[in-house]
Amino acid sequence: MWRYLSVLLFGLLFTMSSFGGATVSANEKIVYHVPIEETVEKGLSAFLERALTTAEAADADLVVFEVNTPGGAVGAAGEIAKLLADSPIKTVAYVNNRALSAGAYISLSADEIYMVPSATMGSAAVIDSTGNAASKKAQSYWLAAMKTAAEQNGRDPIYAQAMADVDIDLPEYGAEKGKLLTFTAEQAKKAGYSEGTVSGKAELYSILGVEDADIRTIEESFPEKLARFLTNPIVVPILLTIAGIGIVMELFSPGFGIPGVIGITSLVLFFYGHLVAGITGYESLAMFIIGVILVLIEFFIPGGIIGLLGFTAVVGSLFLATGDPVHMTISLLIAVTVSILVFILLVKVFGKQMKFFRKMILTDATKTEQGYVSNPNRLDLLGAEGKALTDLRPSGTALVKEERVDVVTEGSFISKDSTIIIVKVEGSRVVVREIPDSN
Repeated sequence: MWRYLSVLLFGLLFTMSSFGGATVSANEKIVYHVPIEETVEKGLSAFLERALTTAEAADADLVVFEVNTPGGAVGAAGEIAKLLADSPIKTVAYVNNRALSAGAYISLSADEIYMVPSATMGSAAVIDSTGNAASKKAQSYWLAAMKTAAEQNGRDPIYAQAMADVDIDLPEYGAEKGKLLTFTAEQAKKAGYSEGTVSGKAELYSILGVEDADIRTIEESFPEKLARFLTNPIVVPILLTIAGIGIVMELFSPGFGIPGVIGITSLVLFFYGHLVAGITGYESLAMFIIGVILVLIEFFIPGGIIGLLGFTAVVGSLFLATGDPVHMTISLLIAVTVSILVFILLVKVFGKQMKFFRKMILTDATKTEQGYVSNPNRLDLLGAEGKALTDLRPSGTALVKEERVDVVTEGSFISKDSTIIIVKVEGSRVVVREIPDSN
């Protein structure tokens, strides 16, 4: 009996301890640590969207974004800022080194900001794809966006605007008129743009009260890293240029070789990066494939319309795949210009001939030197005599070597039954002359 009671007591204690452990686990906070590094582009936006979705699914208490970026695309920064603003989870921007330009905008969109002592934040002037100052319309939009990001978290918007507008005068922060504002950690805390300066993540977690939390780090997967690289504003024109050069060189190569493979691979990487980054859907890839098919059909069914439709579809698919039509226009101009220069170089300098079209265009000629004749040549009749079977006015028929031959005079009239002599043979044209003493 005592044996059964001891087993029952042990089971009861085990059950109670299990419930107690579950209670501790249930009360443990969940924190996600997410890096924001390198250039801000569409690929980063897709990664951060996945990170926030994962955190929300896990019912996380806090998401810490470790920011270290020189900035990047305004469009991508806007998408990221919206992700942070719409997230029901508390967000913290931990500026570990620099949060410049688009990085500053993203940091301002977080609920709280903490910086390491050597960190900087600001210098957020908006520039276009060529590196020049953007249009007044774009600058106005960006100033409004910076102001809104500051106001939504209770920060004085004048500093956010000074980060993007050189006309705002803040000499006390080293940003007198003509200079953009860039906060140091101390300046940011003084202006209320930072909740505190921390030595590292350990101190940050301690201040936030999550040092004992379940801290989970979300890293970029290899496809996401590759997509970010492939959608980089600098890489896109390089990919398109390589594709153009590969296609041009393939036109001069026998069969399908390495240049064609490199060109197609570049285009595949272009669409892969934009698909993984979530910038475009499969509709752009489908349009591109349809365009290529139409261009190929044009080689076999000439007319121009099918080829024009195909070319339009190919170019349209590239614009559909990107979120920045201005940058795509510049990228295409670079790719086309370089491809044309390579084409001229191959033809004029290296004397190359396009071998791609030899399979579709007949280049052989039926030359006499090669034994080809369009009509039988009657050189064997030259100098032979005969008789006119008909009046030659100047053409007619003569009997030469017991053979009826179509002949023509040198211009004079020769009557029937006159004796003639063949004086010239040009292919099938037999020229005769009358022999005066024939009658």
